[in-house]
Amino acid sequence: MAILYIETNFLMSIATGRDPDANNLLVSVPTSVNIAIPSICCMESLSALEDEIKRRNRFLGEMEKQISQLKRDKTSPSAQSLVFHLEESLNENEVLLNDINARLFAALDLLAIKIEMLPLTAGILRESLNSIFIEEDPTDNLILHCILNHAQLHPNEVKVFLSNNTKEFGLPKVRDALREVGIMKYFSVTEDFLGWLQSQS
Repeated sequence: MAILYIETNFLMSIATGRDPDANNLLVSVPTSVNIAIPSICCMESLSALEDEIKRRNRFLGEMEKQISQLKRDKTSPSAQSLVFHLEESLNENEVLLNDINARLFAALDLLAIKIEMLPLTAGILRESLNSIFIEEDPTDNLILHCILNHAQLHPNEVKVFLSNNTKEFGLPKVRDALREVGIMKYFSVTEDFLGWLQSQS
């Protein structure tokens, strides 16, 4: 049995469609894999969804302003055509937001059924404040400490980590910390993890 550690980015890659294999993995977790995620990632994914909604709404507001300006041009066929396309974009923007929202909530629902949630304890919190591997992002540092703590408790298991967030989790000192607790493999896309898993059987 291998332990696969994931983090917030896994959930957001499902919500935004960036990693099609991630959702498939969550729907059909292989029997040889125990997937584990720090529980705080659920909250962070909801915050990320809020940020996405705000970005989409800013985009929406800008398009509405442009439509309003373009409608003042009564003679240009190009202006009328652009209004049509922008109004279509408004509709597509709303559909896309609904898709992102639905995919994230479906992923969280599967998470609750199929994935081991790693709790945040006072000890892990203190450790994350005293030992900083990811200086630019305290939340990711806390997530990392939840994973390191769990990995230390399972010294004899095969342990791997999947995160598309290579900016933070791909840092050399982070990779060293993961290796110290026996997480020897790091994957940035689900396809690579699945390929590795198949090679193990």
